[in-house]
This record gives sequence, structure tokens and C-alpha cells, in this order.
Amino acid sequence: MSTTWVKSDRQKEREKLLRARERRSRSVATISTVVVVVVVVVGLLASPGWPSVRETFFSWDALVVSLPDVLKGFLLNVTIFLIAEPVILVLGLGVALVRGLRSPVFFPLRMLAALYTDVFRGIPVLLLIFLIGFGIPALRLQGAPNDPVVLGTIALILSYTSFVAEVFRSGIDSIHPSQRSAARSLGLSHGQTMRYVVVPQAVRRVVPPLLNDFASLQKDTALVATLGPLEALRQAQIYATDTFNYTSYVAAALLFVALTVPMARFTDHLAARAARQRGGAT
Repeated sequence: MSTTWVKSDRQKEREKLLRARERRSRSVATISTVVVVVVVVVGLLASPGWPSVRETFFSWDALVVSLPDVLKGFLLNVTIFLIAEPVILVLGLGVALVRGLRSPVFFPLRMLAALYTDVFRGIPVLLLIFLIGFGIPALRLQGAPNDPVVLGTIALILSYTSFVAEVFRSGIDSIHPSQRSAARSLGLSHGQTMRYVVVPQAVRRVVPPLLNDFASLQKDTALVATLGPLEALRQAQIYATDTFNYTSYVAAALLFVALTVPMARFTDHLAARAARQRGGAT
């Protein structure tokens, strides 16, 4: 005969206490958040300079007028991001794999990969955009691109590939050596071991930091404006220069926030899920 498991009175009481504690925690968090928001809003509205700030930074009329051009420029930011991101992923993984080659014959490649990551991680993104954006056209090389959007995208790719390569390398190094040994004992070559055993596990581990890097990349696309393209920041700057009203900058900031905040929350979700999976595995 099969017996049906029934919760004991003590278990039911414990679950009831846990639910009550969770409701109490949520209530306290909600109340404290509301209090903080009210205090901040009242403090802003009561400040002597608020009317001037409101007219300069939060003008509805200025927002309506500037938003179409800012939004049009923001689409260029998104385009740069969508082009650069897959290229960075491929190149970053390639550099990380090259740095992991153990054979002495590949020492020159490992040295070049290490030199690349060290140099381009050390150069500020804005400075690299200047060097690429103004330096390549100055060389007057036949066939070299002159479009500032292309040059700015190349600079972002060079910079962020060096960071992403290190993220991938840390993920690869985090895989226990026994995984490689087990794969090689089954007859897999080094390339097959990396392809089927090491890299898939490493990629899953580094997804959250990769998404953080790409959130930064989305914001740094605004730096391409220094080369002249009419992206969101440049459009906002043009409107602010003409009208001496900075609401257009706020509009551009809101567009970037609307894109990066969901990515950040998705990153937190993946990190929490990975932590739960590791906890379940142990």
C-alpha cells in the first residue's frame, strides 16, 4: 500500500511564519522606498533653483521638439552596437583560444595576443577612437575607410575585444583540468576537447560579465560622436547649442537607460540562476 505524505503541524506552522516574514519584509521595503522617493522629490521641488532646472533640463516642449532627432541618432547607436557586438564575441573568443595554446610553435601567436590585450586594455576608449578616427584617414592608405562611423566602430571593436578576450580566458581557465584529462583519455584531440568540452562550459560561466561589457559598449557608442556622426549625443548637443536648453541631453540619457537597464536586469537574472544551479549541483 502506498502512503501519502502529509505535512506535519510543525511544518505548516513554519511555512506560515516564513510567509508572514516575507510579507513583512516586502512591506518594510516598500514603505522605506516610498519614504525615500517622497523625501527626494520634496527636496528637489522645494529647492530655490528648481524652477530654472525644470525649464532647462525637463522642459516638455523642448522634449517634444528634440526627441525625433535624438531618437533618429539613437538608432545609429543601436546599429553600431549590433554590428560591433558579434564581431567582438568572435574575435574575443579567438584571442582567448590563441592565448591558451600550449605548443611552443605557437609562442609568437600567444605573445601577439597577450601584447594586444595589454595594449588595448590600457588605452582609454575615447583616445583610441581619436587615434583610429583621425589617424587612419591621415595615412591616406588606398582602400582604407574614411567613414567616421566605420572608424569609430573599428575602435570600439579593438577596445572591447581585448576586454572580452580576458573574460573568455578567465572562463576557460576556470574549467577544472580533470575535464581536459577526461576528454583526452576518451581520444579527443586538443581542438575537439576545447570545442566540445571546455568552451561550452566556459561560455555559460561568463555570460553575466559579458552582458555587463556589452551594456558598457552600448553606452560607449556615444563616444563615436567625437568623430562627427549624428548619433544621439551629437543630436542632443546640436539642439542644446541652438536653444541653450539641455532637455535633449536628458532625452538621450533616457533612451540609453531604457536599453541598458533591461540588459542589466537580465544579467542579474542569469547570475542568480547560475548560482542556484551551482547550489543545486553541490
